Amino acid sequence: MRIRELGITIGSGTPGAYNAITDVPGVRVGHHTLNVENGDVSIHSGVTVIEPRAGATHLQPCFAGVHVLNGNGDATGLEWIREAGLLTSPIAYTNTHSVGVVRDALVAAERELGKQHTYWCMPVVLETYDGTLNDIWGQHVTAEHVQLALQDARTGPVQEGNVGGGTGMICHEFKGGIGTSSRVLSPEQGGWTVGALVQANYGVREALRVGGYPVGTVLDDVPSPFNSEKNVGVPGMGSIVITIATDAPLLPHQCTRLAQRASVGLARVGGGTEDSSGDIFIAFAVGNSNLPAANFGHPGEPTTALQMVNNDYISALFVAAADAVEEAILNAMLGADDLSGCGNTVLALKPELLLAALQQVGWKAS
Repeated sequence: MRIRELGITIGSGTPGAYNAITDVPGVRVGHHTLNVENGDVSIHSGVTVIEPRAGATHLQPCFAGVHVLNGNGDATGLEWIREAGLLTSPIAYTNTHSVGVVRDALVAAERELGKQHTYWCMPVVLETYDGTLNDIWGQHVTAEHVQLALQDARTGPVQEGNVGGGTGMICHEFKGGIGTSSRVLSPEQGGWTVGALVQANYGVREALRVGGYPVGTVLDDVPSPFNSEKNVGVPGMGSIVITIATDAPLLPHQCTRLAQRASVGLARVGGGTEDSSGDIFIAFAVGNSNLPAANFGHPGEPTTALQMVNNDYISALFVAAADAVEEAILNAMLGADDLSGCGNTVLALKPELLLAALQQVGWKAS
């Protein structure tokens, strides 16, 4: 189930064909999911990868920018993006304690792809904490799982909810995970596509808003997975990581500005105010397709011709990014299923429950 299937429209823009980040040309998404209950060990985790240029980013970098709303989280590869404005690898999502192995596996994959063409790589790996449902200390994600996620990368519809890196995640005290959405601008606005992919693992129940309605205030009958007596955490702990992609020809500083607008979409759903949440966002633009790869000792031309979106046209991209992030988070929640692990159970936000809550706070179907 996705939010639009309930008759709830986020914003006024038009989604792409798949209403997913894969509506941006060349972008592919792959998952590998781990779901194992083995005696006392619960393994509910995985890897999600985003390929900006259909697996060829090491040869065709794209401009990118990052924004950290709250730094209670970790990521690799962001400093080079801040410095050079370039994304040169896939982006991966996983759990907090698996960042290292996923990063190393992406290095190995780039080595095989690059051979003599690539001298180094700095993969981007983003994380959120799944230790309430997953044996996070066991570090069960392996290099093989990263390879399987890369092999799974494809365009088209994107699986949401309990999948890949989002398998063990919690959002607003309901089951969370992976979600995605997109917007296509009108020809008068430039005709570009903006897509977002989130790994949602943040938020307190009472703050949850859907389409501007404070549904979290009337959803207190659903048990919270957090219990101080059992020492399984507190409401609001966790994080959210967000990737925004576009085919607009943005320069690096414009990508940074686009990444900042993820904060708007997150705030609309009720996030962005918790000390214990790591809120880290990245945006990349594939609109300039001729950026040279690093090829030390064999440099190409000294300059590269570029295009740039004029600032008079960039507001529509900001609106699209905020709307896509907002809808992606809601899709992550509605796409999820109930999950039990590590002695805890997290219930999903059921469509009928959400509709009842919306009606209770004044929403009426159009």
